[in-house]
Amino acid sequence: MGTDKWADRQRAREEERTPSWSHDSQLSVVTCRQVLVQLVKMAAGSRLVWPMVFLSFFMAAFGTARSTAQVPLLMWSTHGLPPAASLSAGHITSNEQLASYLGLAFGSGAHTVLLFLQEKLSKDDFTVFAGVFGNKQDGVFPNLEALLRSSVSSVTFPAVAWSPSASTAALLEELLGVSPALVDADTLSRMDVDASVSNLLIINLPYCISPLKSCQEVLCDNDAMIAKVVRTMDDKKVPYTAMYTGAQPSQGISSPSMAAKQPAIGRSLLQAVVPDIKPPIMLNVSGGPCIMLWAQNLNVSLSPTAEWTDLAAETPSLEGSTCNATNSLLVLSYPSGFNLRFAMSQRFYPVSARNWFTLDWVQLQSNGSMASFVGSHAISAPAEYSFHCGALRSFRDALLVPNSTEESVVDWRLNFIDFQIQGFGLANRTEFSYASDCAGFFTPGIWMGLLTSLLLLAIFVYGLHMIMQLNTMDRFDDPKGPSISVPQSE
Repeated sequence: MGTDKWADRQRAREEERTPSWSHDSQLSVVTCRQVLVQLVKMAAGSRLVWPMVFLSFFMAAFGTARSTAQVPLLMWSTHGLPPAASLSAGHITSNEQLASYLGLAFGSGAHTVLLFLQEKLSKDDFTVFAGVFGNKQDGVFPNLEALLRSSVSSVTFPAVAWSPSASTAALLEELLGVSPALVDADTLSRMDVDASVSNLLIINLPYCISPLKSCQEVLCDNDAMIAKVVRTMDDKKVPYTAMYTGAQPSQGISSPSMAAKQPAIGRSLLQAVVPDIKPPIMLNVSGGPCIMLWAQNLNVSLSPTAEWTDLAAETPSLEGSTCNATNSLLVLSYPSGFNLRFAMSQRFYPVSARNWFTLDWVQLQSNGSMASFVGSHAISAPAEYSFHCGALRSFRDALLVPNSTEESVVDWRLNFIDFQIQGFGLANRTEFSYASDCAGFFTPGIWMGLLTSLLLLAIFVYGLHMIMQLNTMDRFDDPKGPSISVPQSE
């Protein structure tokens, strides 16, 4: 049987590769996902089964059980599929299990298989773009969901183990015993499909790599292509089995060999790789640090139309930097020819009874020209603190105000991302002190909310006061006494 040969071959390949992950690498499964699996079992055979299956399929994206690479696989057919074994939450279907199931589905007779092979696919694509959190109108898979609901039978594998040495296309080619044919909707409409023999038709779908289209638009176009191909097959009256999967996961995959070289620090959430953090720029004077600076990006541009240059990717020279008790100057000279200067000073303020430091100015030099930017009052912090700002720039909500009048440098711009600096109070420490952030306590949105709430509260109090001032009549007409006479004439 082709299935047994393929499984033996795949098992031999896996033995040559890294050993399988141990059971200790599994993450704990959330109880709510177990409840979802039970609900799917209870809803089998009812009209609500597919909404339940889709919900459990999307929620399974948060229950990754192992750190192996995986892709989802969706199947539906016009003539029936064998029932698949119930999967526990977080279960990853191995290549042997998938080969065994496909062997049952295509074990005898002729079969026409439509393989919609997307360049990359993962469960996160369904979680983010399928509208599973109540925003169905924003979902990009309406046709795919409709096909799964209306098909005679369908099967969903939320996580199928993926490896470069094995692919779904190669497995189907070996099981069906035919060579695959690459088609699209237009080619398929002009193609004669013989239902008496097995056919493997592969429809390649792109992923989010186009600079002209967003990921949502690309996936929406793929969903429309799936619907168009299926309508063409329905017009031809040819029974078929359709499969939608990815050629590789859309998430980054760490190399097992590289992971083996790194020491095991501990288990992290969803096996997330902790990015390397570059060390801060540090000026040492008299055996101890005097000035520290760190930034994710130090972007500079010499004109509004020129591209940004990230100086944080280069290693600067600190020659010319100085610091003392009241003033600090950090000079960063880069191999690309740029030169950045940060001047800081501190003074005592009697109102707060403490020393504060300010970033007085920043200078950018290039090709003999220099542009100066004056720091606003917001770039300040207590002398023993550091200063941090998520976006320190010289344009659009600028905290660095351009101070150059020369026409050649008037368009120079700075844009520092995740910027942090400390010029005083380090006291031989190699870490930043507590950071004073540039974000204020009250943003414009908070002020708008507070003022609107106060206005509505004032209206409510005024209305309540007016209602409390209403008085009822304290005298009424006596029906037994003489009636009140109101003269009609003047």
